[in-house]
Amino acid sequence: MFGKQITLFKLFDFKVRIDVSWIIIAVLITWSLAKGVFPHYYEGLSAGTYWWMGVAGALGLFASIVLHELCHSLVARRFGLSIRGITLFIFGGVAEMKEEPPSAKAEFFMAIAGPISSIIIGLVLYGISALSRKAGLPIPVTGVVSYSAQINWILAAFNLVPAFPLDGGRVFRSVLWLWKGNHQWATQVSAKIGSGFGFSLSFVGILFIIRGSFVSGIWMLLIGMFLHSASQVSYNRLLILRILGGEKVRRFMKSDPVVVASSISLDNLVENYVYKYHYKMFPVVDDGTLIGCISTREVKTVYRGEWSQRTVKEFTKPCSSANTIPSDTDAVKALSIMNQTRNSRLMVVEGNRLVGIITLKDLLSFLSLKMNLEGEEFKRNGLNLK
Repeated sequence: MFGKQITLFKLFDFKVRIDVSWIIIAVLITWSLAKGVFPHYYEGLSAGTYWWMGVAGALGLFASIVLHELCHSLVARRFGLSIRGITLFIFGGVAEMKEEPPSAKAEFFMAIAGPISSIIIGLVLYGISALSRKAGLPIPVTGVVSYSAQINWILAAFNLVPAFPLDGGRVFRSVLWLWKGNHQWATQVSAKIGSGFGFSLSFVGILFIIRGSFVSGIWMLLIGMFLHSASQVSYNRLLILRILGGEKVRRFMKSDPVVVASSISLDNLVENYVYKYHYKMFPVVDDGTLIGCISTREVKTVYRGEWSQRTVKEFTKPCSSANTIPSDTDAVKALSIMNQTRNSRLMVVEGNRLVGIITLKDLLSFLSLKMNLEGEEFKRNGLNLK
């Protein structure tokens, strides 16, 4: 979902990040507020004032989304869910969960926390705006506070639409889950509704574009496409968790990995291992003991003319949770590590002994075969693989 991310700060131990796409939307929001919204509602102010109001309004939206996602994160923590952090991107924000909610109750309270917080924040800001006007504070101040109150209510209303993976869709899924006791079926139904809503919103956006409302139409089209895609991705993620859940890493690992000694040169590594086996990462083993690993990332940091003088030992990365995994670990955990670290190969260990290599390719091949052979069975249990 995300590209390059920038970590801004920590809030209650949650890292708050922005995707680079957020910078684009922040500029567009500032421009639309300064050139359109505020001049329309508050006439007669200087151009500079409108621009400062636009910046303040964009910052207010930023703070509102962070607080909205923070409430999701705090409730998730209360139910024992691990949250990687809060990320803002072009279509809003997301509290990045590492796993699915453990129960319908946890899903409901975690999902509803965001919209409720936005409604409360909107009411507080509306009250501050009313008091500011009575106190005779400058129009730019009251205008920005009033806008921030309204944007929180809009944020709450949009998120309460029962279209998965919006908050309303998650609330709807929790109700279905509680009713039927079937998480898979509830996800399937709510994902279909979310996909349909996204498609409908995209269609309305196209109609807006045809009728001349280009900017509004483009936003509806893009948001609709995003929701359609996100609902399918969320459903497929659950599908992967269900298929791999309970399967151990040892089932998928290659038990005869190609290893290198720490004493060989980088030139030897590249010519006789990288170009021969076409792997980007190799375990480094000396006398049967795993030392660490070396990848093409490290080799690329060295000038080509020095490869014959430099050894693998100098650039070996020590074993860590980012590149090694115990053989009895759930395969879902391996997939999660690969996703977080962008490492497509992990060393499988027992103590300090290398017993194999697990690759992303092998996991995906298993998923493909499982879906191909047992698709009908999954359908009967509430999972549509298409």
